[in-house]
Amino acid sequence: MTMTLMQDWQGKTGDVWADEWLRTDRTFEGLHRLLIDRAADIAYRNDVRAILDIGCGAGSTTLALADGVSGARLLGIDISEALVGISRARAGDAPRIAFAVADASRWRDPAFVPDMLFSRHGVMFFDDPVAAFENLRQSARPGASLIFSCFRSVEENRWASGIGALLPDMTAPVPPPGAPGPFAFADPAHVEHLLAASGWTQTAVEPVDFPYVAGAGHDPVADAMSYFQRIGPAARALASISGEARATFLRRLQDFCAAHLAGGVVRFPAAAWIWTARKASA
Repeated sequence: MTMTLMQDWQGKTGDVWADEWLRTDRTFEGLHRLLIDRAADIAYRNDVRAILDIGCGAGSTTLALADGVSGARLLGIDISEALVGISRARAGDAPRIAFAVADASRWRDPAFVPDMLFSRHGVMFFDDPVAAFENLRQSARPGASLIFSCFRSVEENRWASGIGALLPDMTAPVPPPGAPGPFAFADPAHVEHLLAASGWTQTAVEPVDFPYVAGAGHDPVADAMSYFQRIGPAARALASISGEARATFLRRLQDFCAAHLAGGVVRFPAAAWIWTARKASA
């Protein structure tokens, strides 16, 4: 798996995810509701009034939080202008919701001081995660809650490990452990250290397994093939291979997707962590 940098989200990666937001949201459906419910429960127990959605993407989590936590103000931030544009269009003139193009590692807004910081898979791309989490802690009210999800290991996420095994060796450089990217926070000991070093307390982690739906509709395998050629490790590989190597990889990818077709959808086992933490009250 190659590294994914913050500047990638400001450019092509963010643009592609904006084009594909319906299908990327679909891959997280099995995790989405559970994560929102966890956040809503924390919000009600702590009388949360302002929620910052970090890496809000196309706004699905922000909108769901607005529905699930009545009375709270919501601010979704993302580094991708294209994704924030979709979020704003989806929200329209909905009350209590706003979006901004911002780098969460540097974000501050005196007019919006959150007492909950939330993220669905949006915090694994910081160049300096300790500094980023410290900035977020400092931006929040005393006693604020933090909740976010991230992937567990590549091996536990069959869509990633399976595609990785299909790639030609030359197209699959292995980034150093903890490098920015989808699996940067796979090691819970590493994340525990990052949160402690940035001043967060009462950290807890929960493993969650969920189905990663890559293909559906009238031809789920073709849908999955199309999706993987736009998003993830297959898309990156196809940008650098051609000719017979490309044709061979696509045949293998099709077989891989077909092997995971069941009940009218192409789905893969996926595994995530849900982390929670608190900012000290004083």
